[in-house]
Amino acid sequence: MQIANTMLRSGILLLCCLIPLTAFGANKLNGVRIWAAPESTRVVFDLRNKPDYSHFSLTSPYRLVVDLKNASTGLKLSKIANNSKLVKRVRISKPPAKGVLRIVLDLTKPVKANLFSLPPTAPYGNRLVVDLDDNLATKASAKKNAVKPKQSLRDIVVAIDAGHGGEDPGSIGPKGTYEKKVVLEIANRVAKKIDATPGLRAMRTRKGDYSVNLHKRSELARDSKADLLISIHADAFTSPGPNGASVWVLSMRRANSEIGRWLEQKEKHSELLGGAGEIIQNADNEQYLAMTLLDMSMDRSMAVSHSIASEVLGDLAKVTKLHKHQPESASFAVLKSPDIPSILVETGFISNPKEEQKLLNWRHQEKLAKAIHKGVLSYFKANPPEGTLMAKTGVIKHKVKRGESLSVIAHRYQVSVASIKKTNKLKSDVLRIGQKLVIPRA
Repeated sequence: MQIANTMLRSGILLLCCLIPLTAFGANKLNGVRIWAAPESTRVVFDLRNKPDYSHFSLTSPYRLVVDLKNASTGLKLSKIANNSKLVKRVRISKPPAKGVLRIVLDLTKPVKANLFSLPPTAPYGNRLVVDLDDNLATKASAKKNAVKPKQSLRDIVVAIDAGHGGEDPGSIGPKGTYEKKVVLEIANRVAKKIDATPGLRAMRTRKGDYSVNLHKRSELARDSKADLLISIHADAFTSPGPNGASVWVLSMRRANSEIGRWLEQKEKHSELLGGAGEIIQNADNEQYLAMTLLDMSMDRSMAVSHSIASEVLGDLAKVTKLHKHQPESASFAVLKSPDIPSILVETGFISNPKEEQKLLNWRHQEKLAKAIHKGVLSYFKANPPEGTLMAKTGVIKHKVKRGESLSVIAHRYQVSVASIKKTNKLKSDVLRIGQKLVIPRA
């Protein structure tokens, strides 16, 4: 009897150990979020554990079927917010086997589907990401743009990039302010001012709350033949103390400041939030990109980026406190386009309670937008690209700054010292701070 009781207790103990293991092994679908972009849609499944999944497509009608193994859910998928032009609805279907959660995405048209899982990254847990791309619409748009007649004199195109978006909230302020929301509002204000300026035209990498791959942002700017890319962000740090705006340009090396290293780490964090699947798949491009960047250490685009960053910083200093008075440098993916001058504007520290409040204020947003616009306009008035309306109609003027000489100014504008002296009727090489010079055309 004693042996039997011992065996019974051992069996009960073993059963108690097995039950929790089974329970912990089961996955659960906790949420579904849909982020719609103009020509794509991202569907995100929030899960308790790392997903074990498979998928396939069907036609007549168009559907994407996702099977989550050893999973369950209590969600009412009919209640999910959906503003996608590609996804009619998300529903649960009859499972092919016991323990499989079958989810069906009813689609409006054939799309390219890319699925990948992401590990927990605050504020999210495990995720299965479904990216749906409307390739036909993208090709039709490209063809439409290709047949447009070329104008004899073109506008200068400025790509305005609002950082983060969709799945990636960016930094979060003490009061819960999302960086992605604030920078989109500032970016829209900058774009409006660019469009209202004769000779300038803005394009935006995102117009709503959706995610755009970091490398895709440069591609969008290139497709629009942009002369400049401005990525707008709100800074953050591990402590609430730091404040002030800053402007960043590309560095060939790792950032040499503590905040710069933090921002580089934050960008990697954003890649995971926004979806690293496409970045990982395109990793072979990194070798080509690195080689190109090494060859462009003295390239014109980096020099132009630094000059524009200096102009923008000068105007930001008039409307807000600066964190640094000189352009800073770091290795940010959005700045790595080898053929487009690119700058990243940190409009302030959203992690600082006072600056978080200022960044939410529309008047302050307007001041920041005016300063960015003014800096860009000042640069292009002085350095209009060939073939642009501004190059024909603009008169280049230069205000002498501390430490500048005639030779320095002549080198900047690629003209001779003699031509500057002749145009401005200067009898000597002596300049005074604040003196305004008319720069002759090269």
